[in-house]
Amino acid sequence: MTAAILIGLLIPLLGTMLGASFVFFMKRDMPDRLQKALLGFASGVMVAASVWSLLIPAIEMPQTTGMMRVFPAAVGFLLGVGFLLLIDELTPHLHVGSDQPEGMRSRLSRTAMLALAVTIHNLPEGMAVGAVFAGAAEGHADIPLTGALAMSLGIAIQNIPEGAIISMPMRAAGNSRRKAFLIGSLSGVVEPVGGLLIILLASLFLPAMPYLLAFAAGAMMYVVVEELIPEASSGTHSNLSTIGFAVGFVLMMVLDVVMG
Repeated sequence: MTAAILIGLLIPLLGTMLGASFVFFMKRDMPDRLQKALLGFASGVMVAASVWSLLIPAIEMPQTTGMMRVFPAAVGFLLGVGFLLLIDELTPHLHVGSDQPEGMRSRLSRTAMLALAVTIHNLPEGMAVGAVFAGAAEGHADIPLTGALAMSLGIAIQNIPEGAIISMPMRAAGNSRRKAFLIGSLSGVVEPVGGLLIILLASLFLPAMPYLLAFAAGAMMYVVVEELIPEASSGTHSNLSTIGFAVGFVLMMVLDVVMG
């Protein structure tokens, strides 16, 4: 089980590194149409993962009925949204394609703030993977090990385009291919760290598992609503992001149902 958890935590990072490596093969910045489709795809995967892999198990875990059955999922979800909102407000960061920094004022470089924006984005994904593996490790029937692996694989698949979306603008901004790849890859390191943190918390507070699952779902949904969907819907070609969303959602849903 320990080896499976370790592999599961690292798979999303490998997806990010694979996407970041595109900077060595693509000479120009990523076409706008492709970026729109990939942003939509990532959004679809994250929404489906939040529902099937996190919220539904969080609701089904409590051995109660009525309001108390859904209470942990509702509270955990809102706490996850609030946690990401707080980090978003406090951390100085700069989104790809934007010249207006967000968060607290700082003297950090543009590259550093871009990296922090991606770190904020990737943290919830790592927490989500850690939450499902924590549930599988504790033997919860609602979260089998195969289901946890499906979650990890789904996040890794959507990390491939994300890695490219990060590294390509870095290259277009004048950074070397090696530096752009390194920054893109390092942005994914926070995912296994966040996953390990959730696993450690779950081992200390076993009754909190439904809250942790829903917390991860809320954090991911915040990223989708606050960042991915607005970026994917702005300007032209927004229909491609809608198609990408549908494909990503169905892919993650199928992975969870088939492997879970």
